[in-house]
Amino acid sequence: MDQVSVVCRRRHLSRRTEQAYRFWIRRYIHFHSRQHPRVVGPPGIVAFINHLASVGAVSASTQSQALNALLFLYRDVLEVEIGHLSGLKRIQRRDRLPVVLSVDQVAAILAQMEGITALMAHLLYGSGLRVTECMTLRVKDVDMGAGLIHVRAGKGGKDRTTLLPRQLERLLQRQLLRVAGMHKQDLARGAGFAPLPNALERKYPSASQSLAWQFLFPSRVVRTCPQTGRRLRWHASESGVQMAFKAALHQAEIAKHASVHTLRHSFATHLLAAGTDIRTIQLLLGHRNLKTTMIYTHVEQAIRTTVSPLDRLHTR
Repeated sequence: MDQVSVVCRRRHLSRRTEQAYRFWIRRYIHFHSRQHPRVVGPPGIVAFINHLASVGAVSASTQSQALNALLFLYRDVLEVEIGHLSGLKRIQRRDRLPVVLSVDQVAAILAQMEGITALMAHLLYGSGLRVTECMTLRVKDVDMGAGLIHVRAGKGGKDRTTLLPRQLERLLQRQLLRVAGMHKQDLARGAGFAPLPNALERKYPSASQSLAWQFLFPSRVVRTCPQTGRRLRWHASESGVQMAFKAALHQAEIAKHASVHTLRHSFATHLLAAGTDIRTIQLLLGHRNLKTTMIYTHVEQAIRTTVSPLDRLHTR
């Protein structure tokens, strides 16, 4: 498994992707009675993936993730030629419209939130960020003067720039001062290091202790890095804002199957309803394919006011 991690990092895959791949590779090895994948060979992939579909009852996206993990294992880690996987049964992916909250519903939910998690939720809706992107923002990524937020290594390893809501400037300035004060205390205790992506720590050894590279939403605890012995302060956990959103959704008495990611869907749909062109929304969301963004045109059309034929009947 160490070799899997080495190849993941060499290819600059995200930590989350690495964790997912390690998980599925372990499941695969246990499925084949702990035999080495070289012994099982590529045909073992078909048996495992079909098992997930028939017995595991997983979703299409979960099955695809497991398949990608095993293709990565054989092609990139073990360097084994796979060839055609005959008999592979793929789960049919269902076309689902994303859950979207109305403007009033978003306002009602945000009004129930407070503190740091409220600021996070406001950013998710006001800037269209993914939860992970929000958690991994650094001090240097907030450009108050230009009213922009720079997202580094978002989904797919892509950088992009999105809106910084003017309404949040004062709260963000207060948060930046809080981070600066915490960082000053950490430095006085011999800590003050932030983890850096890829090989930047070797290229810029002093950057890890600079304020610019500290997380905008830092963790409450400092952890010691086992490799370097440095005392690192990571970013806050995603679970904090996720649980706070669920509680606010309940308190606002909104009966929708929504998650904190719904705020991103709502950001796109409300921009479209306000007349923002679809290409601009694609850039703000960081979608590679315009077809991904086009789904919001269907959502926006679905929530427009449409007169029922029954109502037309009664108006005659």
